Amino acid sequence: MPKQKTHRAARKRFKQSKSGKLFHHMSNYFHKNVKKRQKSKRQARKWKELARGPAKVIRRLIGRR
Repeated sequence: MPKQKTHRAARKRFKQSKSGKLFHHMSNYFHKNVKKRQKSKRQARKWKELARGPAKVIRRLIGRR
């Protein structure tokens, strides 16, 4: 059976910590920033932890256990 290839789009959008948690950037950061509050723009710059259900799928896509 061939090896599972890494999903390159998912690999660019998610990162995994040393403890195994998956993180992603918040959406709606790069578009129409004039209308947005300063607080929401500041919070969108940070990495957010992914929920358990989607993390299981993403972990398989990026080839991490």
